[in-house]
Amino acid sequence: MVTPELLRFMFQYNQWADRRLLDACASLTNEQFTRNLGSSFSSVRDTVVHLYGAEYVWNERIQGRSPAALISGAGFPDLAAIRAKLEEMDAYYIDFVSKMTQQDLDRVIRYKGFTGDDFSNPLWQSLHQLTNHASYHRGQVVTLLRQLGVKPVSTDLIMYYREQAAAARA
Repeated sequence: MVTPELLRFMFQYNQWADRRLLDACASLTNEQFTRNLGSSFSSVRDTVVHLYGAEYVWNERIQGRSPAALISGAGFPDLAAIRAKLEEMDAYYIDFVSKMTQQDLDRVIRYKGFTGDDFSNPLWQSLHQLTNHASYHRGQVVTLLRQLGVKPVSTDLIMYYREQAAAARA
């Protein structure tokens, strides 16, 4: 069962992993950041924008709106622009889920997908999807960083557990 406590933890992990990924991207030149590498979202920038865009779209759906499309990477000329938005959204979700009760999480949300199809599911499923989805695309960015010759960064959940344990001992 997905509980409010588990979701708070997962969004704290999500924020930690996003920050690590953004820090690794900081060593890229803007040309490298935006270079088309033939990936799902073509460039590091476009993949990071997709991370933010998915969080934005799901928040819109949770609020009862149904965006018609994902956000384009073209609106983010550099890492600083997307970092600001992704960090803002990560903080938003931590605050949002910190106020949730199990009853809130069990509430069914209804929305239209990008194709116009109607969907509905409990809120907890959408929130859990967000953290899982982000892990997948962070892995893609790590591969792109390797292709660009940048030292990869681990965003594995076990690394977060280890850091949290070390901080608790300190």
